[in-house]
Amino acid sequence: MDYYKLLGVEKSASPEEIKKAYRKLALKHHPDRNKGNKEAEEQFKKISEAYAVLSDKEKRQQYDTVGSAGFQQRYSQEDIFRNADLGDILREFGINFGGGRASFRSSGGGGGFEEMFRQPGAGGRASHGFQDFRQQQQVKGNDLSLELPITLEEVLNGAEKTISLGRGAVAEKVSVKIPAGIETGKKLRISGKGSPSPMGGPSGDLYLLIKVEPHPTYVRDGSHLSMDLQIPYSSAVLGAEVEVPTLEGKQLKVKVPPGCQPQAKLRLRKHGLPDSPGGARGDLLVKILVAVPKDLSDEQKELVDRVKESGL
Repeated sequence: MDYYKLLGVEKSASPEEIKKAYRKLALKHHPDRNKGNKEAEEQFKKISEAYAVLSDKEKRQQYDTVGSAGFQQRYSQEDIFRNADLGDILREFGINFGGGRASFRSSGGGGGFEEMFRQPGAGGRASHGFQDFRQQQQVKGNDLSLELPITLEEVLNGAEKTISLGRGAVAEKVSVKIPAGIETGKKLRISGKGSPSPMGGPSGDLYLLIKVEPHPTYVRDGSHLSMDLQIPYSSAVLGAEVEVPTLEGKQLKVKVPPGCQPQAKLRLRKHGLPDSPGGARGDLLVKILVAVPKDLSDEQKELVDRVKESGL
C-alpha cells in the first residue's frame, strides 16, 4: 500500500500538504456522505491509515526507509493508529464529538478502527456509519505471537525462513522474509495466520518476535560489531600484519601499529551490520589482546631475560 499515492502527494510533501490532502479526501469519502457505499468506506479507512503514518514524523521516516512491505511487517494496526488524532480535521465536517477526543485506538483484538468515533455518553456505541464495521472487528480471530530466533548472518544479509504452524492434524508451512538490520524485540506481522474466528470472520494475525542469537565471535551494538583478537607480545611491540575475520566470511589483512597497547581498538569501517534493508553498514571494532605464553623453552626464557635486562 503506497500511502503517498493514496493521498495523492509527493514523497517530499510537507506536513501541511499531507494534512490538506487528507482533509480533501476524507471529506469526499466519509461514510456519512456515502451512505451504504462500502467502497467509499474502505477508501476512507485506507486514507486514514495513510494519514496516521505520514502525519507522524517517526512512522513516516520508518516507512520511507523500509518501504511499504517492510513497514507492514514491523508495524501492527495497533502501532499504526496509536496516538493518531483525527479529531481536528473531522470536526470540520460538522461531527459532534461531545467534547471527546476522536482518535484511532485498538483494544488488542487486531485492527486500529475498533473504537473509531466512539462518543462519550453514547453507551459505548460506535456512531457515524461504523457500527457494522466495529461488529466485524469483534469477531476477528485472536492474534498469535511466536519467538523467531535468527543469526547475526541473517541480520547482515536478510533471509527467508519457513516456519511450521499447527493447523489441527496438518502443519502449515509459512514463509517469512527477515529484513536486513532487524534487531531483537522487533515484530514481524503475517496477516491472517493467527487463530481462526469463532464466528466465521477473518483470522487473526501472527506476530513473530525477533530474537537475535548470540554469536561466538562478535558482539552487536546497534549496527556496530566488536570482537577480540589475540596477538603475540612481539607483534604488539614491533607491529605486525594480522588477519581479521569478518561476519561475511572474509579474512581482512590489518596492520597493528608498533607499540600497540593491550585493549586498544582498531576500527574497520563498514564491516558491521546494516542499519536497515539496503542501509549503511556500521563498523567492526577489533579489541587487541596481548597473549602471554604460559610455557617457554629455555631459549625463549633466555631471550626474555635479555629483553628484561635491556629495560623492556
